[in-house]
Amino acid sequence: MSEPFVFDSRCTLCKDPFGAARCGGHVTFSCRPLLREGFTHCAVVLRQEFSETRREVELSPGEAQGERALFTGSVEMPDTPELIWYHFRFWREDGSGCDLDKTGYRSDGFLEPWQLTVYQQNPCPRWFGAGLTYQIFPDRFRRLPGDSPDPTGLVGNRWVHENWADTPEWRPDPDGEIRNRDFFGGTIQGIISRLPDLYEFGVTTLYLNPIFESASNHRYNTANYLKIDPMLGTEEDFRRLCHQAHTLGMRVILDGVFNHTGSQSLYFNADGFYPTLGAAQSQDSPYFDWYSFHPWPTDYDSWWGINTLPAVREDTPSYLSYMVTGEDSVIRHWLRAGADGWRLDVADELPDRFIETIRSVMEETKPGSVLIGEVWEDASNKIAYSQRRKYLLGSELHGVMNYPFRTALLAYLQGGGAQDFREAMETLREHYPPAAFYSAMNFLGTHDTPRILTVLGASQVPQSKDARAAYRLSPAERQRGEALVRLASLILFTFPGSPTVYYGDEVGLEGFEDPFNRGTFPLGPAGSPLTPWFLRLGALRKEMTSLQRGTIDYLAAQGPLLAYTRTWEDQIALTVVNAGDARTRMTLPWSAPSARDIMTGRVFPAGNGRLELTVNPLSGMLLV
Repeated sequence: MSEPFVFDSRCTLCKDPFGAARCGGHVTFSCRPLLREGFTHCAVVLRQEFSETRREVELSPGEAQGERALFTGSVEMPDTPELIWYHFRFWREDGSGCDLDKTGYRSDGFLEPWQLTVYQQNPCPRWFGAGLTYQIFPDRFRRLPGDSPDPTGLVGNRWVHENWADTPEWRPDPDGEIRNRDFFGGTIQGIISRLPDLYEFGVTTLYLNPIFESASNHRYNTANYLKIDPMLGTEEDFRRLCHQAHTLGMRVILDGVFNHTGSQSLYFNADGFYPTLGAAQSQDSPYFDWYSFHPWPTDYDSWWGINTLPAVREDTPSYLSYMVTGEDSVIRHWLRAGADGWRLDVADELPDRFIETIRSVMEETKPGSVLIGEVWEDASNKIAYSQRRKYLLGSELHGVMNYPFRTALLAYLQGGGAQDFREAMETLREHYPPAAFYSAMNFLGTHDTPRILTVLGASQVPQSKDARAAYRLSPAERQRGEALVRLASLILFTFPGSPTVYYGDEVGLEGFEDPFNRGTFPLGPAGSPLTPWFLRLGALRKEMTSLQRGTIDYLAAQGPLLAYTRTWEDQIALTVVNAGDARTRMTLPWSAPSARDIMTGRVFPAGNGRLELTVNPLSGMLLV
């Protein structure tokens, strides 16, 4: 709080309602300066970023409360989505005074205002935010016994590992390029074969990394958006996957890579693999105006300067029709084939209008589908290419990948203070519309980050890539890493948003950066001590409404100790974590006569409105 008790943006006595506000609604501001300051007037100053307007609304004096004055007033919000920056101005009858911002009183004119997000109603389909999401890298998840993947005749100079347990290839080819052309042969049928296991895990959403035809194993350099990669299977296989997933109460989200294509694609066709004309072959190609050449054909815009990923012009009418608005567009086609939503790769690189059009077409084609964006920062105030983005204001994304959650959680578990984790998460809760906060895709790791067990267990990061490829945790490192992963997953599964598990984390896969974080899921029975813990958390998340939809309140957040409740009606779940190396006692408010840790079954007595706990080092509880 700036200037203790003068104003706290997260306290409803000072600002009501909490956090973001709806278009056309009202927000009540109340400030309580000390009487001895002599302020006789107070105004809230609001700068609306998108409309470039400034308002100053004087607050009315109220009855003094003890040693503090009171100024309060209700401010009407704009009818259209906005990002508002606000501070307060205090002055006396003689004209003297000062401003109040997030840092306190100041008169130097350099302000750090609070943020107020003004949004249109944008409810997320409840099936997403409430349940467990499971991310699958298709080539590495499951190859059925007897399968003999054959890349002959497919786009890209692919080759297949004979041994499913091999380390993914990381060394450059003879030309010095790392081309990601090594495949393991995972298939859609392989995913289907594991659906019963995923159902038992409590999975409600499958998020698949790209499945369309592509020259590379990661398939982020799409070659044909309307064709399943033949090594994965067929469109009929995909339809069968969606049907069987739906039968089990699961939904399927696809990865949409719409900022760039592959250079070896039907559309660009740099090496002439496809029989039709691509943009790199002829200016008469129907895809020529999708790209920006300067000059044609060898110099063109690409994603981050990578020539194998030529960037597209999303506002080109033929591109927009092909991908989004056409009768059989890519967006429509795969929703009709059974998909329930899209995750937009590099959403920062996509224009707001393009994302808005995707959302509109999705709602028209398949009401109840979900749109999630890859954004690595606070998505409510993100600036990309000098433009403030409008992802969460009501007409674009339902939610985003919650990288700030992972960043703050890792910092806490690696020795930081729980107070910093709480501050980071409360900042998001204050900035995001409620539906977006509760539909964030929370995770411990993805295909773009090192494996969570390696991050939390490794005592060092080897300097050379060869050494990182060969690195395996020692027994002591693995033991500590597993203890910390249990804590990380406990917080993940009990926090607002959709807990998202990257395939293999639940069985203790290791690996530093790409491609070591993209190893194969073990073929045999899972033998990791982490697995029962993850399975129990998955079941509880599926059973408990408080974990799916409950409000969050922090009871403790200091040093290694973190405790918060999730409350839905009369159901309360209390998460307690000690990330430190010392046994610690905690006293927490608790109205019931006892509390039971549903992870272990232990019962703790309570009395006089207090619960006293002794929490072992590197351990956590989920109490009801």
